[in-house]
Amino acid sequence: MKPGTLPFRADAPIVPELSAGAVVVHEPSGEFLLIHLADEDRWCLPKGHVDPGESLAQAARREIVEETGIDSVDLQEEIGEITYRFYRPGEGSNVLKTAIYFLAYTPTRSVRLEPIFDRYAWLASEEALGTVTYETDRTVVARARDRVRSSRTRSLGRPSGPARP
Repeated sequence: MKPGTLPFRADAPIVPELSAGAVVVHEPSGEFLLIHLADEDRWCLPKGHVDPGESLAQAARREIVEETGIDSVDLQEEIGEITYRFYRPGEGSNVLKTAIYFLAYTPTRSVRLEPIFDRYAWLASEEALGTVTYETDRTVVARARDRVRSSRTRSLGRPSGPARP
């Protein structure tokens, strides 16, 4: 459950929310980018609401730029969908939140945070796995770690030149 929210209430109306984001990987080093949300004191991945008429990929790219300032991103395949629910007392409603995550690569390490974030870290996948706050984020980071490992293993196994007879 997120800070400042209460457990889901069966007697309250429900509002669906859809978000998109990514596990951003520094291509040369393989490190993962985490950002720290100041008011909730939690480490997370870049993500945010999908605007009307926007695709999931468009939303993920936009959120990466807005939250981290990184605009050079190669957005790849979807790596996970998480759903959670909570009660938002200020609105008197439940929220059923679905977040779709992509794998994204960037050649840059330069980050310019949105003001709601107070710091960032480029971390090895295992360290990122132990740093994100929520279990749902750990699941997404673990999937990204496995995909990155798999793609690096495949690329290392490829012949570097033309095949010889």
